[in-house]
Amino acid sequence: MTTFINLLTFSRILLAAIIFLLLMSSDGYLLALILFFVASITDYFDGYLARKYNAVSDLGEVLDPIADKILIVFVLFGLAVNLSSYLIAFIGALIIAREIWVGALRDLNARNNKSGATKVTFLAKMKTTIQLFTISLYLLGLVVNSMLIIIFADIFLFMSLFITLYTGYIYTINSFNN
Repeated sequence: MTTFINLLTFSRILLAAIIFLLLMSSDGYLLALILFFVASITDYFDGYLARKYNAVSDLGEVLDPIADKILIVFVLFGLAVNLSSYLIAFIGALIIAREIWVGALRDLNARNNKSGATKVTFLAKMKTTIQLFTISLYLLGLVVNSMLIIIFADIFLFMSLFITLYTGYIYTINSFNN
């Protein structure tokens, strides 16, 4: 079961690259949306199955958040290129910077036996959910060729950025206050 769960997680990384390539042509928008939905569902199911069958592994614990970040980054950058959007590119870069920072904090805390300071919080899980929802809106906007949906996605992207930076701030405070 652990192997299957890790394959689900790894599939997100593979799907991220495929979705990026699909975004380079308007003929690929619908398939990109479908594959993104599949990739997003694997994020739920790999964790659910790991807990249900007590099949949590060290590889899975490390790979799962990385797969999430890779999926989000690939698709945000694909969208930025496709829509010629400096906004999406800049916010994507800020999200990556936050993820690198939090990764560094986790490494620092692990070395100092303070892993609890950067333990994944409910708000951080909501951050990922909002990021996935936001990207889904962009993809849907492309599929149905609706600028209104793209504008709503831009609004959600700002919300996503705020939560992303806020959780990074909380992890930073928790790391240096102990």
